[in-house]
Amino acid sequence: MANSWGSLLQDEQQLEELARQAVDRALAEGVLLRTSQEPSSSDVVSYAPFTLFPSLVPGALLEQAYAVQMDFNLLVDAVSQNAAFLEQTLSSTIKRDAFTARLFDIHKQVLKEGIAQSVFLGLNRSDYMFQRNADGFPALKQIEINTISASFGGLASRTPAVHRHVLNVLGKTKEAAKILSNNPSKGLALGIAKAWELYGSAKALVLLIAQEKERNIFDQRAIENELLARNIHVIRRRFEDVSEKGSLDKDRKLFVDGQEIAVVYFRDGYMPSQYNLQGEEGDQAIAEALAAPSRFVLKPQREGGGNNLYGEEMVQALERLKDSEERASYILMEKIEPEPFGNCLLRPGSPARVSQCISELGIFGVYVRQGEILVMNKHVGHLLRTKAIEHADGGVAAGVAVLDNPYPM
Repeated sequence: MANSWGSLLQDEQQLEELARQAVDRALAEGVLLRTSQEPSSSDVVSYAPFTLFPSLVPGALLEQAYAVQMDFNLLVDAVSQNAAFLEQTLSSTIKRDAFTARLFDIHKQVLKEGIAQSVFLGLNRSDYMFQRNADGFPALKQIEINTISASFGGLASRTPAVHRHVLNVLGKTKEAAKILSNNPSKGLALGIAKAWELYGSAKALVLLIAQEKERNIFDQRAIENELLARNIHVIRRRFEDVSEKGSLDKDRKLFVDGQEIAVVYFRDGYMPSQYNLQGEEGDQAIAEALAAPSRFVLKPQREGGGNNLYGEEMVQALERLKDSEERASYILMEKIEPEPFGNCLLRPGSPARVSQCISELGIFGVYVRQGEILVMNKHVGHLLRTKAIEHADGGVAAGVAVLDNPYPM
């Protein structure tokens, strides 16, 4: 993939001035993280790391990723309901991994007792890398699906303005106009709002399961603010709070601190260690409270953990999408050689010019199902993250990857 910004990376003085202006614009737009020194406080914040320029992405591949997202939404929903398939696919993992085994036990117990929940919500993000095939053409290769804490929809909604600003400063107004509008936080909130509406109680709240030390809170607040604009109120609680103060009434409605909960939205609990808060008994109590056969809409551990179980790598290794063999070719759960390019990565205190970068494209999808009726199925935006090619992982908050925007070519 050729890099049209290459000539701009040669002028050090121009880069330094552009970086200063870009950082100021990022701060003004709210592209923010709490600091690692004060992860529980917003008194002192910094800009989230990002690229100085947008990255070139083949427009056809971007459209391809968008086109398949609604199929992946349906696939996630179908797999999460198929207990036999989950058990067969995860059989070896269940034998070796106590956490997955416990989730599946809860899943089976809920199915045995019967599911009172009638509304189901999925907030997904399907991630891809770009690989050049033997014929010289780039191809889209899926690397994972996120069904829990599909994050950075909020900050991804704010970064297009930063790259438009940088290009406008350079007098590249035509190029600035090609930066795609992107507002996944609005789309994700729309899914939560629809599930809340179908729950059918105007007084009920949305419960966001949050970490106590949360650097990425501004990303979450973007979705909370979208909901509040619809007069839907959100409360933030930790797992411990739900374990101590949560309860189900005789109709299996969830209450926390005496407040009825319509939708539970996870921004914690995406690794086993985050459940081990009070030892084995506390872990079990929290998991069972949030995976109970209740009436509230649980995202994403709905139906007793089926959606969370779907996130296991073995389940993601499906080789085809139902009724869509052409699109199934996008799935590739194996080592790939991503297409490299160059850019300037801006991190707090250490802007760096990197000649060999790789990008990861995420497409956000939302679906809401009421009973057997699919009420909503949408793709709602994208996330592009870029990192130096030598890094294996890709966390933005960890300081490895940085936020980016696709520049269609």
